[in-house]
Amino acid sequence: MARSLNKSKRNSILNFVAVVVLTIFGIVLSIGNFKIPFTNYIYKGFANSISLGLDLAGGVSVIYNCDVDEGQDLDKAIDATVTRLSDVIGSKYSEVNIQRQGTNQIRIEVPSVTDSEAIFELIGDPTPLYMLTQDSAETMDEAEEKGFVRVVGTDIKDVFVSYQNDSYGVTIVFTDEGKQKFAELTEFEAANTNEDGSDQKIHVYIGEVGGKNTKQLTLTCEEAITSGSTFISSDDFKDDYEAAQDYALTIMSGTFNAKLDLFQSTIVSATLGADALRYCIIGGFIGLLCIMAILWWRYGDFGLLAGFALVIYLVLMLFFLQAISFVQLTLPGLAGIILSIGMAVDGTVIIFERFREEYKSGKKIPLSVKGGFKRAFWPIFDSNITTIITAVVLYILGTASIQGFAITLLIGILLSMFMNLVILRFFVKWYLPFNSVKGKKLHLPKQERLTKEVVVEGGAAND
Repeated sequence: MARSLNKSKRNSILNFVAVVVLTIFGIVLSIGNFKIPFTNYIYKGFANSISLGLDLAGGVSVIYNCDVDEGQDLDKAIDATVTRLSDVIGSKYSEVNIQRQGTNQIRIEVPSVTDSEAIFELIGDPTPLYMLTQDSAETMDEAEEKGFVRVVGTDIKDVFVSYQNDSYGVTIVFTDEGKQKFAELTEFEAANTNEDGSDQKIHVYIGEVGGKNTKQLTLTCEEAITSGSTFISSDDFKDDYEAAQDYALTIMSGTFNAKLDLFQSTIVSATLGADALRYCIIGGFIGLLCIMAILWWRYGDFGLLAGFALVIYLVLMLFFLQAISFVQLTLPGLAGIILSIGMAVDGTVIIFERFREEYKSGKKIPLSVKGGFKRAFWPIFDSNITTIITAVVLYILGTASIQGFAITLLIGILLSMFMNLVILRFFVKWYLPFNSVKGKKLHLPKQERLTKEVVVEGGAAND
């Protein structure tokens, strides 16, 4: 028996040492900022790698009103335009947040940007793209009336940089309808030479033909193109990826399905967000210390184990916030983290209170622990499942700020269940070989004494 107990203690010590080492390693990875030896890479840590939203990092916020020509579906056009904007802006700014707002608006948020003019130049006034074989000076409507227009922006499915024949270029992929239009354009018009023997040109206009802000591209076509895609090369960017990328973005900016009219633009300072984040971190750290102190005061050694589990919970939270690509930390997101921490502590309290009730009824500590976790499972599971459902609904139906709250709350709730039902359970199991009889170390209440009724001659007495 003694040998078995010593083995259990030894295993528990090894388990705790391993977890402590991993936790310290996790803390270093979370807040560390150092250069990797023998490389030029600087490691910034989980906390410094989390994508921050506009209200914390500052940046540019733009709202567009959307409109379509008569007979077109506004909802489909807006959804397609959101996708196009994500392709155009997301290729340069990975943390951009673009979403539909209301019935006819699109909201664009680009955090951590100091050069706002670059943003406005990229998304400031997107206008339709048209391809024609005439170098015309008429307005766009006049060009359409005369039948010059052959391919429009909505006929283009995708635009991206590719590398062919030892040079960078731009590949345009057409929709099924666009494939047919472009094939006809190249086969019957552009591929035919002029009277002087020169190749026909395809002129690409973005905006009004002859307008002041028109961006014009001129393409040379030597043969019919029927494959549904075409590769554009130029001496201007054959050796320069970024120049080719700018060229691709120029074309992509003319493929929006809805007409966009600038409604509101705002430049948000990073100062207010940085202050809010700093105060939130300070307040959260103080609050966490207070929680750990209260847990120790109420539950003794088990409270210390719960505090240790909370540290692991925070390390995992930081890891997932930076690892999940679509997560952006905002002020509402911070509120979601704080709420999830509160629910994690609430789950811990439920487990330990059930344990105290089991012990108070007269059971020994190991049986009380087992009963406490068993009785606490369904209350914790039920309350967390309802919160998870709420978070999912908020993320699907909410606006950007509500989605920030919902996603951090969802991550936090899932981690809190893992902390209470897995991590904390293992910690308590590893602790019991060191103390399975001393209730004082666990700040346990006195056990209720069971009374037996003893029948004696002439009446009954209680023993």
